[in-house]
Amino acid sequence: MTALILLPGMDGTGTLFADLVPVLPPDLRPVVVAYPMDRPLGYAELTQFVSEQLPSNEPYVLLGESFSGPVAIGLAAKRPAGLAGLVLCATFAKNPRPALAPLRLLLGILPFPLWMLSLVSPLLLSSNRDKRISRALRIAAACVNARVWRARLRAVLDVDVSAELKSVEVPILYLQAADDRLIPPSAARFITEQVSSMEVLQIDGPHLLLQTRPHASAAAISAFMRQIPDWQ
Repeated sequence: MTALILLPGMDGTGTLFADLVPVLPPDLRPVVVAYPMDRPLGYAELTQFVSEQLPSNEPYVLLGESFSGPVAIGLAAKRPAGLAGLVLCATFAKNPRPALAPLRLLLGILPFPLWMLSLVSPLLLSSNRDKRISRALRIAAACVNARVWRARLRAVLDVDVSAELKSVEVPILYLQAADDRLIPPSAARFITEQVSSMEVLQIDGPHLLLQTRPHASAAAISAFMRQIPDWQ
C-alpha cells in the first residue's frame, strides 16, 4: 500500500481534507499532517516538522495544497527514502502575488483571523456557495493563533523555492483550479519553467479544489499515482 501524505492549506489544521479522504481509493493510505496551531513557524521549520513524520517503511506520495506547496517542494528536493511522487494543488514555488509584498509591513496590526477570512473567502470559493465548506473554513481559522497567521502570511510573501524545484527527481502532478481567484495561472507556469516534465491537470473549480471537487481530485491523484514506476 502507498501512503498519500496530505499537507494542508494556510490554516494548517488538516481538517479541510475531510471531504477528500473518504473518496480516495482503498489502496491509498491517507496521512493528514496538521501543523502546530500555536507556534509561528516559517517554511524551513515546517519542512523540518513534516520531515520527522514521513513514513520510514513504505512508499509515499507528497501532496502540498496551496500554502503547503513550498513545504512539499522543499521535502521532495531532499530526495527522502520512499518518496515516489509529488502532487501540487493550487499552489506556488514563490510569492504568487508580488504586488502584495509591501503587506508584510502591516502584518503586525492587521486583525486575524477575521480580517483574513473576510478578504480571502470569496477568493477561496469563487462562485461556490457551499455553506458547509464556509463553516468548516471559519472553524479551522478560529483554531489558529493570530501570531501563527501572521507568520504564515509573511512566509508566503517571502518564499522562493525555485532552486529546490530543480532538485526534485520524482514525477510531479500540478492540479490547477480553473476558477482560482487566489493563485494566478502564472504560478503553475513558473513551476513548469523549472520542471518541464511536470504534468498540469486543470479541474473545473475554485481555489479550494480538494474541498469542492473531491471526487475529481481523488480520481486525478489516483491516476497519477498509478503511472508512477514501481507504484505499489
